[in-house]
Amino acid sequence: MAGSNFGTLFRISTFGESHGKAIGVIVDGCPAGIAIDEDFIQEELARRRPGQSNIVTQRKEADEAQILSGVFEGYSTGTPIAMVIFNADARSKDYSHIADKFRPSHADYTFHAKYGARDYRGGGRSSARETAARVAGGAIAKLFLQHYGIAIFAYTSQVGKLQLSKNYNKISKELIEANPVRCPDPQMAAEMEAYIKEIRKDGDTVGGVVSAIVHGCPPGLGEPVFDKLHADLAKAIMSINACKGFEYGSGFEGVSMRGSEHNDAFFQEGDEVKTRTNYSGGIQGGISNGMDIYFRAAFKPVATIVADQESVNEAGEAVTVSGKGRHDPCVVPRAVPIVEAMTALVLADHLLRQRGSQK
Repeated sequence: MAGSNFGTLFRISTFGESHGKAIGVIVDGCPAGIAIDEDFIQEELARRRPGQSNIVTQRKEADEAQILSGVFEGYSTGTPIAMVIFNADARSKDYSHIADKFRPSHADYTFHAKYGARDYRGGGRSSARETAARVAGGAIAKLFLQHYGIAIFAYTSQVGKLQLSKNYNKISKELIEANPVRCPDPQMAAEMEAYIKEIRKDGDTVGGVVSAIVHGCPPGLGEPVFDKLHADLAKAIMSINACKGFEYGSGFEGVSMRGSEHNDAFFQEGDEVKTRTNYSGGIQGGISNGMDIYFRAAFKPVATIVADQESVNEAGEAVTVSGKGRHDPCVVPRAVPIVEAMTALVLADHLLRQRGSQK
């Protein structure tokens, strides 16, 4: 199938299905000589893995990545880095009841319409399990970006109607991993956690928002016209399962402002050009300007719910679909490291592309 590759110079290809033998990723384009910290890769995967708390799916997967190639004596060799993650807790029987049924708001019908066949076990290739491979590849990208002082972090800023009102530059990064919701405000995190537990008890699901920030991105990244930096970020984030919206900088709120309010005035500070405000979100004309890049991504409620739902089967007959299997009542906490990974992949790619844009 097409569409399993991402990036131009720093590229990844992912493979595998939710209930297959394994999933994995091939990272191509990573320069030689980058220290590959396997513990760091594992830490990133642990942040995404299922079963990490009582507010996520209870599928038990260690998500241990095995590096098969591209690394020698702890450093990248410049050749493709292949990593595989074996599935250990697949329960395919949980999906036998929907073998010929289309679950509402899933990819069942569209995959069947496109290919004439589908892997009904947890959604196969359309399952969010595939994102573990992205996180492994994104960890390599993060290790590369560290050499340039570029740091990426994301956090949960909204669950349902519970919204963190703090500006992104007012939050404490250290508090993000202090709770299972990954909200950097203890009081709001407790409210969000209680709400997710309530939703789960009701057999329902809820959506939310992940906010992300990039510190230390140099000016000049991004290609004008079709490969604008924010356009590539939008594609990367919108490719994540359940993502329904993307906005950067002032986003939709900017439409209520006048140009005189929204324009970011420049000033010189030492050797750097900076802006007094940052409504542009660190990107102007599709190119980074050196200020913080910040954006928000909206994630829908998980489509699998306990209540019976009306649908049709492959023969077009009316059927009832009941929710079974193990699923997240809210994907947002586990989406945080995935958002970071996809952001890192975009920046690593554009950093390499920028090397060929100057003398």
